[in-house]
Amino acid sequence: MANSVSGDSVVDRVVRVIAAFPAGATVLQLSELAERADLPLTTAHRLVRQLAAHGLLETSPGGSVRLGLRLWELVNRNSPTLALRQAAMPFMEDIQHVLNQNVNLAVLEGWEALFVERLSRRGSVANRAQIAGRLAVHISSAGLALMSHQPQSVQAKYLGQFHDPAGKVTVENLRALLAEASRLGYAQLAGVIDPETWGIAVPVLDGKKGAVAALGVVVPLKEVRLQALVPALQTAARGIARRLGDVEGTNVFHSMESA
Repeated sequence: MANSVSGDSVVDRVVRVIAAFPAGATVLQLSELAERADLPLTTAHRLVRQLAAHGLLETSPGGSVRLGLRLWELVNRNSPTLALRQAAMPFMEDIQHVLNQNVNLAVLEGWEALFVERLSRRGSVANRAQIAGRLAVHISSAGLALMSHQPQSVQAKYLGQFHDPAGKVTVENLRALLAEASRLGYAQLAGVIDPETWGIAVPVLDGKKGAVAALGVVVPLKEVRLQALVPALQTAARGIARRLGDVEGTNVFHSMESA
């Protein structure tokens, strides 16, 4: 694959173009897209034109660019998260029906929790987790639940590179949170992102007891009932794991042991 003067490949530049769209933004002007992708305008224009020819991007006469429908089609056709979401949805709907609050499903992507599904209703408390959105492990109950059930080698690598940009969480704090989540079988964070909410999450475990996903809820701080919430979440997580085990091809779900 041909490289640019800066040494990055065409694939690198294409990924930067597609990844330049921030969460919640459906349209960007070509000039803004080029700036966000750190590309010369002429290069961005050429790549956008080529990607649009394949339906991966869409352009308008006014110079705006949006993600194409075919990109969504390809991502959802055989995505491993599709099987996970299908397995989890009945259990998420049951929990939401009982709590009438936010229910989240996340996987571990690098050192972040990537949210692949979310259910919420009008009147639910604030929830910063968005579908296809990410939260750092140390500020997310789902992230802590996921990381606490990764192999020790993965946890050591994570802790070795950890730095809290806000300067509020030390490595020692984080190690204690992970140990607590491992010992209890669930993770909890109160008022970290929103002072009025409490996040609680449990891991969805594979046959080797590694976390392939995390199922969580965000509830009002004053309404937390751990003795009721945690068993319900753990029962649902076991149900999701069983359904994943029954789906052909779910060997794509794994902990980060081989990462």
